[in-house]
Parts: sequence; structure tokens; C-alpha cells
Amino acid sequence: MAIKRAVVAFGGNAILKESGGGTVREQLRHCRETCDGLIDIIERGYELVIVHGNGPQVGNMLLRVEGARGRAPELPLDVCVAATQGTMGFMLEIEMRNRLRERGLVKEVSTLMTQVVVDPDRGSFEHPTKPVGPFYNKGRAVELRDEKGWDMVEDSRRGFRRVVPSPRPVEIIGIDTIRSLVDRGHVVIAGGGGGVPVIRRDGGARLAGVEAVVDKDYTASLMAREVEAELFIILTGVESVAVSFGTAEERSLSGITTGEARDYLARGEFPAGSMGPKISAALEFVEATGNEVLITAADALRPAVDGRTGTRIVKET
Repeated sequence: MAIKRAVVAFGGNAILKESGGGTVREQLRHCRETCDGLIDIIERGYELVIVHGNGPQVGNMLLRVEGARGRAPELPLDVCVAATQGTMGFMLEIEMRNRLRERGLVKEVSTLMTQVVVDPDRGSFEHPTKPVGPFYNKGRAVELRDEKGWDMVEDSRRGFRRVVPSPRPVEIIGIDTIRSLVDRGHVVIAGGGGGVPVIRRDGGARLAGVEAVVDKDYTASLMAREVEAELFIILTGVESVAVSFGTAEERSLSGITTGEARDYLARGEFPAGSMGPKISAALEFVEATGNEVLITAADALRPAVDGRTGTRIVKET
């Protein structure tokens, strides 16, 4: 029997919600809820790769780094991404194992520390755009700019934050191992936080971490192409993609072609700070493989997979 593969991407806020206190117990509960929905995909015959975000988790780690200033060595951003990959991978793996057992499924689960080689294009590094970490007052922001060379911007009228590059992923380190595990029937958790960003030096012979963040949707799209997935699912905060979002003319889209998606992007229907990267990542996958992308909310995953809700993006014929 041919193997069917699915890649599912969801943000770190699915695990660390704004409404809660962010305790480990709460995060484990949210992991359990998320894994329960993902097992529905497994029960439909798909081998599963999970790619999660880690924005809130890295933000909390950077808060701890700032709070320990002068008492413990500072941690660079790439190390913080790697650390949260580990902690989130642990929580997701343990709850996935528990839920598989409870639902009578025998399946191995593997979490992989994943590095991604990023596009070295100087533009994304010379003009960073992604805010990370805590808010600072203007005086402290100036100190950090002068001491560390950080780019600081005022954000949401709540203070100043560091902005870092967000380059595109171009290669997943260890992809052969991921493919092998998927083919052996493992649930694979990989590319957490979009992957730890690295660049190649010395003609590609040496890897080095860089202080940047990678959008998890682009990494998940690349992952889905590399493992030859039949289905790429992006979980977000809304049940379906909509145009004229937040207005009286708002209209949900049950299905669109790649051509329609590009038209909507060009018209500004999907802003860069919200739905835009998800649509762009979906387009990369659909146009490269001819397979479909499903975008929906985590709590609507089951009916969405059955075709009763969600938004499907398919290749234009």
C-alpha cells in the first residue's frame, strides 16, 4: 500500500495561549487538545509530520534572559529557538504518545532538533522586520542599540522591541532522517519554531547559527515538499480564510485556486502580518506538487478534513 503523508503546521499560541498563565501544566493540556485533533489525520491513513511555531515561548525565554542579566550568561536568539524546540517537542511528544495509547493506536513518536539553512540574501539581514522579546523603555532601548548593535523599534505603543531578520528557509538539515522516520510509520515532530536558523560558510562546509527567526509556515511548506506530502494543513485562529476580513463585506472562502489566491494577495486581502505568509507558503506547496492545502482552525480540523469547513487551495487548471 502506498504511503500517504501529511504535514501539519500550527503556531506556538496554540500551546501557550494569551488567556492563560502559561504554566507547563496549561501548555501540556493544550498539547493534549492539539494532539487529539491531529490523531484524526492519522486515523484517516496519513503518516504525520508536525511543524510548530514558538513565538510566545521564545518571547518568554528572552524575558528570562533579560531578568537574569548580570547573573547568568546571555543566550543568543538561535540558542533560544533551539531550547524551545526541545521543551515544546517534549510536551507535544509526551501528549501525542498518551493520546495514541488512549485511542488504541500503536505508533512511535520522534522529535528531532532541526536546523534550517536560510537564504543569505543581504536584504533580509540588513533590514530586519520581525519584533521579538520583551518591551523596553526608550532609555533601555538606546542602551541595547549602542551596546549590542540591535535594531530597536517602537511596537504597538507599548514600548520598544528588538527586530531581527526573518529569512526564508532553503534547506532542512537532516531531511533524509525525517523521510526515513515517516516511511517507518513514526509521527515526526520537526522544524519547531521554523527551525534553528543557520547559514553555510566556507563554501558550504561549515554551519553557523544566526540570530534570526524563520516563519514556521514557510518551513512547513518546504518540509511538505521534501517529504512528498499529499496534504499540507495550516492551522490558524480562524475556521476559514476570508476576504474583506473584519468588515461588513467579509466573505469566507471554502476553496480557491492558486490564481485566485495570488490575485487576493496582490489586492492586499492577506496582510503580511497575519494571513499573508500562510497563503504564500500554501502557494509554494501547491504549485510545486499539484496537491492541496487546507487552512482551518485547530478546533475545526475534523469537519475541515471531511470537507465541511475550512479553506482548500488547489492548483489552477
